[in-house]
Amino acid sequence: MKTRITELFGIEYPVIQGGMAAVSDADLTAAVSNAGGLGILNSVGSAEALRENIRRVRELTDKPFGVNVMLLMKNVEEISQVIIEEKVPVVSTGAGSPKNFIAAWKAAGIKVMPVVPSAKVAKKMEDLGADAVVCSGMEAGGHIGEVSTLAMIPVAHRLCTIPIVAAGGIGDGRGVAGAFAMGAEGVQCGTAFIVADECNASDGYKDAIVNALESDTRVYRNPGTGRNVRTVTSPLVEKYFEVLKEEGYDKAKLLMGGGLAHAMKDGDPEQSTFMAGQSAGAVVRRGTCREIIERMMQEAREAALEQVEKWR
Repeated sequence: MKTRITELFGIEYPVIQGGMAAVSDADLTAAVSNAGGLGILNSVGSAEALRENIRRVRELTDKPFGVNVMLLMKNVEEISQVIIEEKVPVVSTGAGSPKNFIAAWKAAGIKVMPVVPSAKVAKKMEDLGADAVVCSGMEAGGHIGEVSTLAMIPVAHRLCTIPIVAAGGIGDGRGVAGAFAMGAEGVQCGTAFIVADECNASDGYKDAIVNALESDTRVYRNPGTGRNVRTVTSPLVEKYFEVLKEEGYDKAKLLMGGGLAHAMKDGDPEQSTFMAGQSAGAVVRRGTCREIIERMMQEAREAALEQVEKWR
């Protein structure tokens, strides 16, 4: 399938893996890129650790990949410099405006793709020189905004001339077909790749997603960033809301430190926050990254043809 996204990034399928903190390591990033999508490496941590991880990705794949930059990180300037020095092909950004970095990245030949919470911000990113934009709806996992994917994509398509990537609530082929029908030229998936064989998340984390329905997620305020995040519910999360109601946020937030680390390491639901989107309801089986992408694209084709027949 060819779109402006596949042409822009030199990839086989218009499928991008979300840059998830702790989850999107070198192994997963390379596996997605090797499967024909665009793997995105997370950059949370030290600049030198990022440099090592970038080089590790290159040991595992010769395909295009990207790095996600959380702009609220204190060492974002160092992170940016490493990305330039290592000649990373693509940068995606979140949690802030990349306006102070776009010029330097583009001068280094890097494609820039901000993740945004609204069509209005998508247009601002285009005006700043972004090559593409990821419109991420509130259905997504991790940090979220207040606008749904369904409402955002058609407006962004109307306002912007650069390619639009849809994110949030997309975990299967029907979601892909729906995103393209609304005007997207690519999709970004996070939850769907957490259950990949190449992802280093625990079995408990993967099972929590596979067994969840779309209604089995909760939104809470991340004590580290102060922003809302979405997670598959767990006993820990439910306890958080009980304490929040009875004793307030200052007490409740003390429960959540290390929740994602536990999800990745052992998946103990009593201690884990299984960050994931409402697309968990559509993610019903594990598989390799290639199986996930190819199954998703085949389902999208079948869903699109089904609708064509209905409209004849």
